[in-house]
Amino acid sequence: MKILQNTGEPIYQQIAGQFKEDILSGRLKQGEYLPSIRGLARELRISVITTMKAYEQMEAEGLVTSVQGKGFYVNAQDSQMLREQHLRKVESCLAEAIAAARIAGMTSQELTETLALLLRCSQDEET
Repeated sequence: MKILQNTGEPIYQQIAGQFKEDILSGRLKQGEYLPSIRGLARELRISVITTMKAYEQMEAEGLVTSVQGKGFYVNAQDSQMLREQHLRKVESCLAEAIAAARIAGMTSQELTETLALLLRCSQDEET
């Protein structure tokens, strides 16, 4: 896990975001336990309170559940909900890309061609 000190994003949100990505992508599976709060805090050299805040945020979002004396484990994820969350992320990233393209002076056609090229490259990497 990588924590960046000067991004402007609070550390607890960075932690929660990275775990959320791992859960939604399937790298962390249902029933898997997260690292202990103290262990993760020690590993990242941050406050236990910061780590706890990240875990509580994920619990509030329904991604994990706390078990007294055992820690936090990953909840089952609804596949339709996962798809919806991924679609929102794609839309958000594409909106950012469109804004950056406008600033760069790209035409809609140039942007579309760039996306098509990136899609072809990613397909080539998969095969």
